[in-house]
Amino acid sequence: MARLNNVGSEQRLTSYLDRIGNLLGHAKRRACFAAYATGLMGNSERKSVEPIAAAQCPDPQKIDAAHQRLLHFVGQSEWQDAPIRQFAARHALEEMMARESVEAWIFDDTGFLKQGKHSVGVQRQYTGSAGKITNCQVGASLTLATRTMQLPVDFELYLPQSWTEDIERRRKAKVPDSIEFRTKPQLALEMAERALAAKLPKGIVLADAAYGNNGDFRVGLRKLGLSYAVDIEGNTKMRVISKNGRPGRAKSAHEVGLALGVGRYRRVTWREGSKKTLGSNFASCRVVIEKDAKKLGRREEIWLLIEWPDDEPAPTKFTLLSLPKKTSTVQMVRVSRQRWRTERVYEDMKGELGLDHFEGRGYPGWHHHVTVALTCYAFVAAEHARAFPPSAGRPRRDSSQRRAARASLQRLAHHRPARCGTRHRSVVAALPDMPTPERSAAPNAAALVTQ
Repeated sequence: MARLNNVGSEQRLTSYLDRIGNLLGHAKRRACFAAYATGLMGNSERKSVEPIAAAQCPDPQKIDAAHQRLLHFVGQSEWQDAPIRQFAARHALEEMMARESVEAWIFDDTGFLKQGKHSVGVQRQYTGSAGKITNCQVGASLTLATRTMQLPVDFELYLPQSWTEDIERRRKAKVPDSIEFRTKPQLALEMAERALAAKLPKGIVLADAAYGNNGDFRVGLRKLGLSYAVDIEGNTKMRVISKNGRPGRAKSAHEVGLALGVGRYRRVTWREGSKKTLGSNFASCRVVIEKDAKKLGRREEIWLLIEWPDDEPAPTKFTLLSLPKKTSTVQMVRVSRQRWRTERVYEDMKGELGLDHFEGRGYPGWHHHVTVALTCYAFVAAEHARAFPPSAGRPRRDSSQRRAARASLQRLAHHRPARCGTRHRSVVAALPDMPTPERSAAPNAAALVTQ
């Protein structure tokens, strides 16, 4: 793994963990958080509680006690996730936005493969991580993206009705009484509300059809004052706005795409994080969705962007965008094609920061683990933005560094290569070297494992 190895980053990490410790308050929580965070950012291939404790404890006879302390901190300790996540997001955004603004909010979800049926939220369900229905947990996330970087700021565990309606399972997993069944679009809206309440910079909301096809989600975003570019299914009904400004009869998005005619489609190219130029045929038109208008309380004209690939007999992809009337088709394509970057986040967090290594079964523990992973990512992102601003281009590395970075990714069974190449720099390239237990960047963490 390529790393920044300098005293400055080590000092900033110590300061960063100290400020998080101030939010946690309790001395033992401060120490446990520092130990867990440095474990997630360390070199261990497996980043669950037991190997983290073993790697940081110099006395073999005290490893079990250190393990139990970390287990209690992650799984049972009562500390709030939201303030920690918001602090971490602001820390990273301060560096990221020094040179470029936030352009997009990306909502998506990822799977956590599991064995058995006792881990909170687990059931047989579809996840894009496996590309099929399998036994897993699913977490919905919010990622903020600038022109060159992306930052995950929030996660929520999706609880199927098989969990929310089972009192005994809820009790064993310590699911709070206030938690009811919520769809993924509902979880996304809650994360959007939290981000706005925390005054995080706004961006255009991007989401796939699992979110965008939900009318309540689209209306909810508009009520929050957010613009969107979200995919929908071809059977979504709408009315095309004619040249005289009047809506026509209701048609499905698929019917609209065919009715426009082949002559309306133009070739548009874009680049999804790779050196290869990608392209397809697109057309756009102004539409009104009556169901959304009724819920919103006003009729709003929005864009329908339609993709018709060369090798397909009919249009295949449909996107709704609440962008200004003067927005060009090229702009719409390039905005909507940024959604892949959340996949880069999942790959980095799972492959390098142990996002999917949590072995606990409880609801609080899952969210605590994710919170620590998010704070680790935020620190790395801030270091990356500080060291490699957009104007500097990609740092050059010698061949030995490239081999080391490539090998560290390939030996992880859960890591997959970036789907869209590497034009956007992997945030893990800025990960600082973690000090040894004898020279810890977080003195409280060293104290934890030696008590």
